[in-house]
Amino acid sequence: MKIISVVGARPQFIKLSSLSKELRKKHREIILHTGQHYDDELSRVFFSELSIPKPDYNLGIGSAEHGEQTGKMLKAIEEALLFEKPDLVIVYGDTNSTMAGALAAAKQNIPVAHVEAGLRSFVKSMPEEINRVLTDHVSSLLFCPTPTSVRNLKREGITKGVHLVGDVMYDSLKENLSVAEKKSKVMNNLNLQKRDFYLITIHRAENTDLRKNLKKITQILKNLDKKVVFPIHPRTRKRLSEFKLLDRLLSKHDLLLIDPVSYLDMLILEKNARYILTDSGGVQKEAFFLKTPCLTLREETEWVETLKGGCNQLVGLEVDRVAEKIRTKSHLPGKVEEKTALTSKGASKRIARLIAISKV
Repeated sequence: MKIISVVGARPQFIKLSSLSKELRKKHREIILHTGQHYDDELSRVFFSELSIPKPDYNLGIGSAEHGEQTGKMLKAIEEALLFEKPDLVIVYGDTNSTMAGALAAAKQNIPVAHVEAGLRSFVKSMPEEINRVLTDHVSSLLFCPTPTSVRNLKREGITKGVHLVGDVMYDSLKENLSVAEKKSKVMNNLNLQKRDFYLITIHRAENTDLRKNLKKITQILKNLDKKVVFPIHPRTRKRLSEFKLLDRLLSKHDLLLIDPVSYLDMLILEKNARYILTDSGGVQKEAFFLKTPCLTLREETEWVETLKGGCNQLVGLEVDRVAEKIRTKSHLPGKVEEKTALTSKGASKRIARLIAISKV
């Protein structure tokens, strides 16, 4: 089978890394990189570090407003599909690259497989939610990471082609954690001690594009009582500067505002942090896998399984609420149920096997 994997953003490279190895055992895979993430720290380093084959296509779309970016992707992906004529297109997650790849394929009657199907925040104003819903409704194979995601699809009338497979990001973490522990020097380079720092990641539009929300986040960070490591997304840095909040943040003397880090370095930071504060779905999951307490700076999460046992807690952007959670829970290591769909290794093998026997 000739398969095109469409990726464009950092989390998708991680998901691709474990699945690509399995696909290439029996199929011809073509990797199409939209260029949604194009900085070395957000793109190239992931391909080299995770031994992902060099993309066959790099569209170089770059950043833009949602409509413009998605439109450019649709046009360029369509041209690639017309030339390659694949048997299947695989898309990952919930980015503009995901939706553009799915729509371009569906318009040409090429079957679509969606990895991480069925996730819902039930917040229709989120760009990611729009991308998820539209992608699921044009997909022929829907690979769900959790029982909740299967139920979400059933409520929307989608039952055909739906498979509970587990989480490919768990495969990637299990494959790479021991490598990270041997190779990463990030703890020494940043002069960090285990469980003696907070790790924060912020990138979602609702947090970065509204000054009032970004201002609350800066106050949350300024109130933290230990060293704070903040690998900052380029868009977040740009917004902080535009809203004149960057200097306010930099006034915190124990803040380490650093460029985005590699996957291996990120795993080590996540494993050793006292707390993780994030609005990222992927980081929530990795914290859950690593049993590191996580505070999610949102009022909802697609990954409801991570809330079990109290390892992940939804705190929104209320400064006092975050401070209280840290004050009362900072001594806890985080509790994780060992047996969940999320922590069942082998999702990539299951997906590859299902594709091989599918009738699409």
